[in-house]
Amino acid sequence: MTRPLITILDDEPAIRTMLSEALEDAGYDTQCFARAAEFETALRRTTPDVCLVDLGLPDRDGLSLVHRLALEQGAVVIIISGRAQVQDKITGLELGADDYIIKPFDPAEVVARVRARLRTRSAPAPTGQTARFNGWTAHFDRYSLQDETGSETPFSHAEGEVLRLFLESPNRLITRHYMQDTLGGAAGDSFDRAMDVRISRLRTKLREDPKNPRLIKTIYGAGYIFLGEVTWS
Repeated sequence: MTRPLITILDDEPAIRTMLSEALEDAGYDTQCFARAAEFETALRRTTPDVCLVDLGLPDRDGLSLVHRLALEQGAVVIIISGRAQVQDKITGLELGADDYIIKPFDPAEVVARVRARLRTRSAPAPTGQTARFNGWTAHFDRYSLQDETGSETPFSHAEGEVLRLFLESPNRLITRHYMQDTLGGAAGDSFDRAMDVRISRLRTKLREDPKNPRLIKTIYGAGYIFLGEVTWS
């Protein structure tokens, strides 16, 4: 059985070694890179299951790389960074990252986050890969939303997780607790903020009025309800 491949992009040798050893002990294969250019060259030859990306790279800001990985390749992306400001986290999540881990960290935490993301991604999707609702078509095989005119807007893997969750349970309350259990990630303010960012971006892509959204309704103190008729194929 093929072991999942985890790429580690960080310019600090000690961190690359620490993460590589912890992940390989946990049953994963790893590839390590110190520069974005090396990493992008490797992407032409192989597609990793999870990308761990530092933001402070010597040859490029990691945020632009996160955006490409999330939207163009649909990769699972976990940011590992010394940038602890709330705005840095928000920006990373808005660009499509699935998770954000602040340095210094325990490598066991990174392994647990990776495992949770892979578990979520490998879960069966009995409802199919294409959903139609309210004039929209969501293509989960290519991470794209298509409107009635045929125009397409890409969405990230992280946004797709939330959208699928809504579309699989339309007209039902989706609580924050259920979202955390289903999608994985550490509970608390960071998870709540990540969900807020993803839902906000989905509303924008669905051209929702932020003051009066028609599809994704917030039920304050409880969670969300997706209002629509959904068909899968």
